[in-house]
Amino acid sequence: MELSAITDNCDFLNELSNKTWNGADITQSEAQRINALRTQEEIVMLMAHANMLRSHFKGTRIDLCAVVNVKSGRCTENCIFCAQSAHYKTNIKTYSLLDTGEVVKRAREAQEDGAKRIGVVTSGKGITSAKELETLCAYIEEIAKSSDLIPCASLGVLSNEQIHCFRDAGLKRYHHNLETAESHFPNICSTHSFNERVQTIIAAKKAGFETCSGGIFGLGETPEQRIEMAFALKDLDVDSIPLNFLNPVTGTPAEKYPSLPPLEILKTIALFRFILPQKDIRMCGGREISLRTLQPLMYLAGANGTMVGNYLTTSGRNPEVDLQEIRDLGFTT
Repeated sequence: MELSAITDNCDFLNELSNKTWNGADITQSEAQRINALRTQEEIVMLMAHANMLRSHFKGTRIDLCAVVNVKSGRCTENCIFCAQSAHYKTNIKTYSLLDTGEVVKRAREAQEDGAKRIGVVTSGKGITSAKELETLCAYIEEIAKSSDLIPCASLGVLSNEQIHCFRDAGLKRYHHNLETAESHFPNICSTHSFNERVQTIIAAKKAGFETCSGGIFGLGETPEQRIEMAFALKDLDVDSIPLNFLNPVTGTPAEKYPSLPPLEILKTIALFRFILPQKDIRMCGGREISLRTLQPLMYLAGANGTMVGNYLTTSGRNPEVDLQEIRDLGFTT
């Protein structure tokens, strides 16, 4: 790469960082220029600036969360990446709602692993009965009473009545991913709409919940569609943005997609830090498979949070490895 091109990109990133540092929003065209960075030298420069923005807006603490898959499989929706969809033949465990004591036990284990938040997650489009609602609210109440964890949940589409029940039970944050850009959404799901996801987030915000919403990358979307999704999340003003990277599941339509290159993933993290500088950028599913030995660099690319322990249907890595990496980089939890 010629020195003049490196200098031009260095000047661009310096100006963009100063602009973002001082509270101004970057434009779509500036985001497109970030996406155009390709070489190792360019991406390393980008990461350095994203890391400074993370430090400025979020400090040195890495926010850790964990999830409990309290109801697995048999989902009526046909999201092409999901091992829990009843439309595909996968080898996951399927089960109905767990016993409340088991959920609390797993939550305590997550706290011992360093998590500060615990997400109660169910498969399916939404809550199917009054009994299910009662059990889920009991999970939230018991977690709040028996641990220092912040209760979060990902339960699909909720009615206003259900939202109020969870608020009374002590729920603090609601998670509902956009999954991808609106322009790409019809390619990954046809059983519900992108707007239905947006309205769920809006309803959770209206009820006073913090909101957590992001997506999954590597589903055949274009780089421009990643920008589109980031700006949609910015417009929704969500609090936390989980970034997932496809870990293809055999039996799903998405098994055909290759993993994204690690440098492309690091660039995507940095891109989201520039577009959403004051929000929590959280690395979640697929990081072990996609980033491999470069996982510690996700924090230096702008992430200030991650999920520890296992995911919904796949295993994570030993949380102590994550904690050691965080300490080695000079961060705290």
